[in-house]
Amino acid sequence: MAASRKVRGTGDRPDLFTAALFIGFGALGLWAGRDLTMGTASAMGPGYLPRIVCWLLIIIGVAVGGFGAVRAREDIARPKLWPLVIILAAVVGFAFIAEFFGFVAASVWLLLVGSIADRDSRFREVILLTAGLTAFGALVFIVGLGVQMPIWPF
Repeated sequence: MAASRKVRGTGDRPDLFTAALFIGFGALGLWAGRDLTMGTASAMGPGYLPRIVCWLLIIIGVAVGGFGAVRAREDIARPKLWPLVIILAAVVGFAFIAEFFGFVAASVWLLLVGSIADRDSRFREVILLTAGLTAFGALVFIVGLGVQMPIWPF
């Protein structure tokens, strides 16, 4: 009978890694946009919104890192590659299918194939959500926002 070893200490590793990513991307964005003019809230320059978003990323990263540092230690789990492959296939398939068969077919592909990544998904729920989200997406993006994409292949 093998005794399980308890890991002691603090530092939630997933939270600390997430904090490092947020702070790193925020700092990278600030550095990349350093030459853009900021402007003011009433006369925004091209660097206004990117700079605000980057500072928000850094603030959120510091908050997540602070909370993660005082939590009980938890190691980062090994990534599951199969769901990542499924989601990548769903997104790439959406891009190709949308060009040739329209938004409805691409949206159905994205949602049905993407649902395979979740082992707990139920077929009936997936079908109902696919129908609802496809209709909603077509109304919002194609009709409402005027995205230049055919709805149907014909």
